[in-house]
Amino acid sequence: MARRRGWGGSPPGSDDEASRRIVAAAVDLIGRTGAEISIADVAEALGVIRQTVYRYFPSAEELMKAAALASVAGFLDRLAEHVSGLDDPVEAMTEGVVFTLSEVPRTPHLGILLSSTYSSADPDSLTSEEAQTFGMTMIKRFDVEWERYGYDDASLHELVEYLLRTMQSFFVSPGNPPRSDDELRRYLRRWMGSAIMAQTRLSTSG
Repeated sequence: MARRRGWGGSPPGSDDEASRRIVAAAVDLIGRTGAEISIADVAEALGVIRQTVYRYFPSAEELMKAAALASVAGFLDRLAEHVSGLDDPVEAMTEGVVFTLSEVPRTPHLGILLSSTYSSADPDSLTSEEAQTFGMTMIKRFDVEWERYGYDDASLHELVEYLLRTMQSFFVSPGNPPRSDDELRRYLRRWMGSAIMAQTRLSTSG
């Protein structure tokens, strides 16, 4: 079949393998260039025509998101290590946000994931399945017993949305001048912390 030609002389044995190899090529290119890439870039790297890549990923944006999601595992491991032992939800969330924002310039894949998630062209992407999956994976790496603080699955998803919206504001507009990490921690503990603990007050008053 035409979509199996190229591939450096070793065509994939299935559509799933083809998709994985396309994503892997995109991840490699992003890692080497530190920037967004095009369908043509990936096709050239694989030795196939652009139409082959388009069969699996209808747009460059979808391919970028797939590549970013496939490559943030390392970031999540570093995040888990950074917040290890923090069982207070306010402290864990504060450190999680500060760490994530500081990692964006050093992690091209993460920056691309967040920039596409927070794209002004598609405001609904903030609550997309990809964004929610990223956020839920992130907070579940914390050593917080969320149930102890009154959180069930529905309220955790709302907390993730709040987390994404909070990071969006700093990602899009970090401030002039931007806050230092310690200044940002104080700000988040005071204002984001109050919002996080609101669920505990609601669950105990009900």
